[in-house]
Amino acid sequence: MTVREFDCIVIGTGPGGEGAAMKLAKSGLRVAVVEAYNAVGGGCTHWGTIPSKALRHSIQMLADYRRNPLFQHTRDQVQVDFPDLLRAADGVISEQVRTRYRAYQRNRLELIFGHASFVTPQRVSVQRPNGATLLLEARHIVIATGSRPYHPPELDFSHPRVHDSDSILKLAHTPRSITIYGAGVIGCEYASIFSNLDVKVNLVNTRDRLLSFLDDEITDALSYHLRQGGVMIRNDEAYDSVEARDDGVVVHCKSGKKLKSDMLLWANGRAGNTRDMNLDAIGLAPNSRGQLEVNRSYQTVLPHIYAVGDVVGAPGLASASYDQGRFVGAHIAKGECDWSLVEEFPTGIYTVPEISSIGRTERELTDRKVPYEVAQADFKSIARAQITGHTVGMLKVLFHRETLEILGIHCFGEQAAEIVHIGQAIMSQPGTSNTLRYFTETTFNYPTMAEAYRVAALNGLNRLF
Repeated sequence: MTVREFDCIVIGTGPGGEGAAMKLAKSGLRVAVVEAYNAVGGGCTHWGTIPSKALRHSIQMLADYRRNPLFQHTRDQVQVDFPDLLRAADGVISEQVRTRYRAYQRNRLELIFGHASFVTPQRVSVQRPNGATLLLEARHIVIATGSRPYHPPELDFSHPRVHDSDSILKLAHTPRSITIYGAGVIGCEYASIFSNLDVKVNLVNTRDRLLSFLDDEITDALSYHLRQGGVMIRNDEAYDSVEARDDGVVVHCKSGKKLKSDMLLWANGRAGNTRDMNLDAIGLAPNSRGQLEVNRSYQTVLPHIYAVGDVVGAPGLASASYDQGRFVGAHIAKGECDWSLVEEFPTGIYTVPEISSIGRTERELTDRKVPYEVAQADFKSIARAQITGHTVGMLKVLFHRETLEILGIHCFGEQAAEIVHIGQAIMSQPGTSNTLRYFTETTFNYPTMAEAYRVAALNGLNRLF
C-alpha cells in the first residue's frame, strides 16, 4: 500500500486542531488533517460550545420577549419547545462548518475524513467511511481529538430517559422535569436553558457550592437566580445508583434522598477521545480519563507527537485550545516557539445571566494576604442596562490598594463575556498602565455597558482612605 508523506499530520478539526493546522500551513509546511466525523469543526461546533450557546441565545431572546411590557398582551401565547431551539441552532452550526471548510481550502490543507490510528510513531492509518484505508507518514503529528462526556460504566446511556450533553441535542420533546447530575459549567448552562422553558430542574452538585473556581459573590448570585427560576439546587450530594424506568428516572443519593424526574442529564466530567487509536503500540498511555500527559511545549513522551485541547485536560476551553494549537504549530515549524501561552485567560459561562472572569478572586487574594480593594458597578445603575432591560448583574474589579494594579475582573449579567475583554486588555498592559486610573481617565461612549468600568473605578477609589 502506498504511503503518503507530509511534514505534519493533525488529527482532529476542533479548535486545537484548526489552530495547529492553520499555523503550520501559513508556515509553508505540507499538512494532512484527519477528521473522524463527517464535517469539520469538532465537538466544539457540533455538540458543545456552538449548539449550547445558540440554545442559550434563543432562551435569552424568549426571556426578553416575555419581560418586555410591549408584548405583555401576547407573551403567554408564545410556546417554545426544546426541539424548536435545536432547529434554530442548526443554522449556526451549518454556517460554522461552511466557514471552516473554506478556510481549509484557502490554506491548501489536505482534509481527510476517516478514523486515524497509529501504525508506528510516525505512521498513521486512516479508515475511510467507504471502507478504504490510507497510510500517512509525517515527521510531526498533532493529536487534537477532543473529548466526550464521561460515562460511568454502571449507567445505561442507551435508555431513552438517560442523556449526556451530546445526546440531549437529539431530544425530540420538552420534558416536564429533568435531573441534571453535575453542576459544572455544562450543568449550570443547561439548568438555565431548561428552567427558562418552564421545566422543573433538579441540579445535583457534588461540591458545597456552584462553580467554586469563580468569585464567591458571583456564584452566590448565580445560585440565587437559578433558584428564582425554579431550579432546585442540591449541594454536597453524590449518587448511589440510578434507576431508569419507563415512567421516569430516579437518582438515589448516598444521603438517602431520591430525585425523580422525566429525564436525567449526566453532566459530570469528560473523557479524552483516545480510544481505538492504537496508542499503546507506540508507547503513549492515556490516563483513566483518556487524557494525554504533555510538557510545557505540549509534547508527549514522544517529542515529535504533540497533543492539544480537551484531550490534554484542563482548561477545556475552545479559546485556550485554539491558542495551544497555534503554539504547537509555531513550535513544529521553527523547532521552538518565541512566544508563550498567556496564563491569564477569561472564562465565559453562558448561563442566564452569563458570567465571565479573569484573574484572581477575593478568596485567592485573601489567602495570599494581598492588600486589595473592590471596585463595583451594579448594572441597575447603568443607563444602557436600563434601556435594554438587562439590569440584573454587576461588574466587579479587584485592585491593589497601594499600586491600584488590577488583579481580577468578575462580571455577572448580560454580555458579561464581552464586557470582561475591556478589563483583560488593561490588565495585560506592562508597567503602571494596568491600574484602575485608566478607567477614571478614559472617556467611554454613553450609554454603553462599557461605562460600568468608569462607574466601578470611581466606586473603588472612593473606598480608599
